[in-house]
Amino acid sequence: MPTFTWVPTYDATKTITPNVDVIKFGGGYEQRQGRGINQQARKLALTFKRPKAEIEAIDTFLKARGAIEAFDYVHSGQATGKYVCREWTRTNIAKGIDGLSATFEEVFE
Repeated sequence: MPTFTWVPTYDATKTITPNVDVIKFGGGYEQRQGRGINQQARKLALTFKRPKAEIEAIDTFLKARGAIEAFDYVHSGQATGKYVCREWTRTNIAKGIDGLSATFEEVFE
């Protein structure tokens, strides 16, 4: 499995949306139940600001996976996870410096 090794430039935003089924009853009552065995997948919003050649390498890595092939990634202080990147944005910041923002979504295979 390929491994994403680049370190983000800025703090990442981690979002967790538990996978829960909710049944609503009258009077405001509800019942909740977790869906599946992996109920709390992580989603990381990462930003990179690097020399153009390094951003090109990150862009090439993500294009090669094409949101189909998962990759390993360890975010600082977090456990290793398998992720896919379904969307990323590349920007031209200054001469020789580019930026890339990506959202990594944890998957379970």
